[in-house]
Amino acid sequence: MPFPDHTPDTAPPAARRALESVTERLGYRPAAVARLATSPHTLDGFLKISTIFESCTLDPLSREVLIMTMATRNDCHVCVAMHTAKLTRMGADPALLAALRDRTNPPLPDERLEAVRRFTLEVLVSAGAVDDEALRDFLSYGYTEQNALEVVLGIGAYTLSTLANRLTGAPVDAPLAAFA
Repeated sequence: MPFPDHTPDTAPPAARRALESVTERLGYRPAAVARLATSPHTLDGFLKISTIFESCTLDPLSREVLIMTMATRNDCHVCVAMHTAKLTRMGADPALLAALRDRTNPPLPDERLEAVRRFTLEVLVSAGAVDDEALRDFLSYGYTEQNALEVVLGIGAYTLSTLANRLTGAPVDAPLAAFA
């Protein structure tokens, strides 16, 4: 079942402003966002929850590790490309990028970032019922209990994104092709 790439002219009224805002911010309209506009509520929910996640107390690199963990785990080629591009713009170590993109989950070259990935995967595997040892391990790298809950927030945001991208068959946009 195909999902249309909506434009501000074809999107449901509730999604028009969001599409225009994303296009203005990024300089292009991502197909994934244009397809999410099929459900204005889903588009609005993702944009709100991802904005909240971007403003949480987890540092930007830790947030990107969580997002890439979700993207590779859920096999979302759009998110892998988009967040590889973002990490590249952030000046991330190429070894970190390679490890994050590897679905076999080799250890990340940075122990603190590896702690985020381990904790993210543990939250997923245990459906949030992480044991005390896993939480203590995460906290031992300087993260806080607030950060632990923010991992849950990020998992929610990027579960929505990765599953919606796969459901709609969102393609990798031309500006991201080099990062696919």
